[in-house]
Amino acid sequence: MIMKRILYIVLAAVTISSFLFSCEAIEDRESLPAVTLTPETIKYSVTQNAAKKNEVILKNDDPTVIPYWKYVDAQGNELGHSNKSEDKITFPFAGKYTVFYTAFVRGGSVEAAPVAIDVPENDNAFFSDPRWNKLTNGQAGKTWVLYMTAPLEFIGNTPSYVNRAVSGPGWWPNLTDISWAGLENKDWGEITFDLDGGYNVSVTQTNPTLGATQKTTKKGTFNFSLTTGETNDRISFNGGTEMLHPNEPSYFSPSFSFTNVKIVELTDTSLCFIAIRADGDYLIYHLVPKS
Repeated sequence: MIMKRILYIVLAAVTISSFLFSCEAIEDRESLPAVTLTPETIKYSVTQNAAKKNEVILKNDDPTVIPYWKYVDAQGNELGHSNKSEDKITFPFAGKYTVFYTAFVRGGSVEAAPVAIDVPENDNAFFSDPRWNKLTNGQAGKTWVLYMTAPLEFIGNTPSYVNRAVSGPGWWPNLTDISWAGLENKDWGEITFDLDGGYNVSVTQTNPTLGATQKTTKKGTFNFSLTTGETNDRISFNGGTEMLHPNEPSYFSPSFSFTNVKIVELTDTSLCFIAIRADGDYLIYHLVPKS
């Protein structure tokens, strides 16, 4: 009797196991096709404007691929990228550049041979907007430092904030009135922008440790994105540099980066940018030209 019970249990287990295995889903996925595209068969063009050699037209002639363009200067600094099928880019400085094109297809990607671009002269008209000169003083360069008399403006959680001159000021107290903010009154360093053959930036930043005076200097390039109408100008940094700031980690949101900042005021004597505090409120830092 005991043996018969054991036999029934074994048979039941085998039956259940067979049922489970028979119900296992069978993957019915198509394999990705082989990539038949080659660097020689990619249909694209990189055309330099014969009348204005600072301008280059990028064109993808194959609607079945997703294009990706990247362009760098002679030192390998990435100046920009695009995923448009047709785009126009401008190299305002004389020099040698390289355009890279990658075609993404269902089975993978194919890189075309890099295209070399030689720009014989500067395009001075590219910098005709006065904001360029206010920020950089052109080829000569311009150095900014924190305005330690009143370095911070507190404006609360107002993402629509654009410009003090338009929206009205927030609370811009003297440093002596906000000792509780933990912002030490010391030399925080300086940031210099210039257009001497490229978008050059140099940042000397003071160690944020209380009482520290040690400084580190980094050099790189920057991009200055200008807008029309409501101000949403931005400065982004390449090469490990970032906007000069008093680096108090407890003040800033972990998602905020000083490598891409929104400019809310730029005049000959004032450069203000937004930072986001850890509590979600906004801070504006005030820089002035170094005297």
